[in-house]
This record gives sequence, C-alpha cells and structure tokens, in this order.
Amino acid sequence: MLINRIIDDKDFYLDLLFFHRKLKRLVALDLKIGKFKAEYKSKMELYLRWLEKNEAETDEKQPIGLILCAQGNSEQIELLQLDKTNIRVAEYITELLPKKLLREKLRLFYEKSKRLIENK
Repeated sequence: MLINRIIDDKDFYLDLLFFHRKLKRLVALDLKIGKFKAEYKSKMELYLRWLEKNEAETDEKQPIGLILCAQGNSEQIELLQLDKTNIRVAEYITELLPKKLLREKLRLFYEKSKRLIENK
C-alpha cells in the first residue's frame, strides 16, 4: 500500500506502513532500488515525524523506519549514526542464492529461531 502525504504542498510517498502490536508503534517501510544513499535518512525522518504528529495514538511509542535497499553503504550508514535513531537499513536479495548457501542460511535461521523460542 502506497501512502501519499502532502507536506508544504509537495507529495511524499511512503511505500508501506504497518502497526506492530507487540512494539506498540507504527513501522514505516521505504523500498529503494540500488545502493543506500545518505539522503534516504532525512526523507525517512520526515515520514516518521509526520506519522508521530498526525497518525500515532497517545499510548503508542515513537514510529520506526526501515529502509530496504538492494545494497547497503556501510560507511555512510555508520557515519549517519543510524544505530542511534529509530531508522534501520536492511538489504534485500536481488538474485537467487546457490542452493547450498540458501540451505545453510535457512538452517542457521531455523536454529536461531528455535533457541529464541526455547528461551522465552
């Protein structure tokens, strides 16, 4: 669902918006093609502040943002100090992994998930 908001007579489009029940906050997703760019952070900050002002309920925590890119730029992400904000960057897979590597990743994911469930 594409979310359109007008701010200062300019259209802004947020790709996806969810509400996470356990975290009790809105989660904004911005999908990007290609590498992460530093300007994506300021756009996400604008989305999050707008959501906080206009959409969030009083009992909810601050919204968080996830920028999904085909490729990260780890040095830019580090310099922008995204670890100190409510914004995270993640990469998505643009081509299929070899079966052997995919099996190994799935096995590791399964084991990690199982440990998390057992420790609750």
